[in-house]
Amino acid sequence: MAIWVRTAYIAVGKKGTCVDDRTKGRLTKDGIRIYEPEDFAGMHRAGELAARILDDIAAMIVPGVSTGEIDAEIERMVKDAEAVSATIGYKGYQHASCISVNHVVCHGIPGEKRLQDGDILNVDVTVIVDGWFGDTSRMYVAGKLSRKAERLIQVTHDALFKGIEAVRPGNTFGDIGHAIQAYVEAQRMSVVRDFCGHGLGRVFHAPPNVLHYGRPGTGAVLEPGMFFTIEPMVNLGRPETKVLADDWTAVTRDKSLSAQFEHSVGVTETGVEIFTLSPAGKFHPTWG
Repeated sequence: MAIWVRTAYIAVGKKGTCVDDRTKGRLTKDGIRIYEPEDFAGMHRAGELAARILDDIAAMIVPGVSTGEIDAEIERMVKDAEAVSATIGYKGYQHASCISVNHVVCHGIPGEKRLQDGDILNVDVTVIVDGWFGDTSRMYVAGKLSRKAERLIQVTHDALFKGIEAVRPGNTFGDIGHAIQAYVEAQRMSVVRDFCGHGLGRVFHAPPNVLHYGRPGTGAVLEPGMFFTIEPMVNLGRPETKVLADDWTAVTRDKSLSAQFEHSVGVTETGVEIFTLSPAGKFHPTWG
């Protein structure tokens, strides 16, 4: 689940902040938690479950199914795995997933809306396994994929991996954002700036804000043991968004299509590990 870029993370208990004091390990001067090598296993377990759930719901995403029905199945899967949904009850949210269709950028609320042929949608799931948070999202298509939607999805998918390729000790968070922004804008699409990735681990949202745009060499320096999400949102049109009256659903202001992919990752001594790889190889919607 993306966070609003203007969310400020500082180490005090004020409203709208996140205080990560529930785990061992040191904090950097930027307030970023450095986890221990043994903590990677917990993140892999949580990430694998979240990814497996997204694998398993792929078959039910067809024209005529409602987003509420998809969410109900996700909630059942989480319970069957004896895990916990991180989103049910989070700031009043009451669903096990966010489902964002067509021009919805992120945080789409599941409900009675039924998918139509050609709809594209992002499904975002976060689970808690033994205290560790696994957070991932990917794109799906109901029915036949249009050419413009196919190109948007491919660019967004590739932009995520451009960002992941920039994750290694000594690089900065600005290097990640720049890699994503440069690639997307070269394709004449735009990167959403109002929402971003985030640190996670034994908390849902923690420092840093992981922007999907930026200048090389800026921002905090990456160190082994940092855990965070990279989750670029890419629009066919302009980057501006607005949040609807429900205080959750973010849409493109110009009603252009939007897409998003998300992985949770950890910085290693030599590069990066992805915690949320698809066990069945279904991360891209054209896997079949």
